Amino acid sequence: MNALFDLTGKVALVTGGASGIGLAITEGLLRHGAKVYIAGRKLAPLQAAAESLSEFGECIALVGDLSSGEGSKALVATFRKQEQQLNILVNNAGNTWGAPLQEYPDDAWEKVMNLNVRGVFNLTRDLLPELKRCGCGDCPSRVINIGSVAGLISNSLSAYAYGPSKAAVHQLTRLLAREFADSHVNVNAIAPGRFPSKMTSYLLNNPEAMAAECDGIPMKRFGKPEEIAALAVSLASTAGAYITGAIIPLDGGSSLTGS
Repeated sequence: MNALFDLTGKVALVTGGASGIGLAITEGLLRHGAKVYIAGRKLAPLQAAAESLSEFGECIALVGDLSSGEGSKALVATFRKQEQQLNILVNNAGNTWGAPLQEYPDDAWEKVMNLNVRGVFNLTRDLLPELKRCGCGDCPSRVINIGSVAGLISNSLSAYAYGPSKAAVHQLTRLLAREFADSHVNVNAIAPGRFPSKMTSYLLNNPEAMAAECDGIPMKRFGKPEEIAALAVSLASTAGAYITGAIIPLDGGSSLTGS
């Protein structure tokens, strides 16, 4: 059974891989044999994460800002100096912005959409040659987009740009999955609910708010890092070779209730 999840010899790139969900996914890929590049805007946390993760496998830090097309191309150029192949791309980098409706600024839409949607599109487009080079019928290359339960439910939590951006990621996933199928590149999305991350730190540091939040989740708890890592490894490995175009909620049932 373990052979189904073996990633030995595979090369992966995880954006936003130095913390939260990205860090958990990176560790999972490393533990199953992949060589993983992690990308982000700030070198120091990337290097610290890469050093910490090195006990599980080869992890390399790459600086890149995916909020613009130029930043995506610069990151790809840096990656190409070290690798000619890419088996697994995890588009995890993202941000959010919360404010009351009447005070919600135009800048929030630009910032959130540029990174959460255009960043995913740009990097996938720019790395498509490397992805196509690795894919074959029995072993396609993989793109794993990190969407969100916020793209499936109607509760804005006053982060009005975030949910629409993740819904766009889900639809982009479907479009690219259909377009890339003949090129042996599978494209799927994970739609996480509540997990420990920078975005949920305000809850993690407030026991009363945390308890109230968990009460609204059918399974009454946050997800664990190893649970999202396990799903990502499944999608990246032989176990997920016949899955493409899927939007997979990983949310303890939140999308069933609209919480």
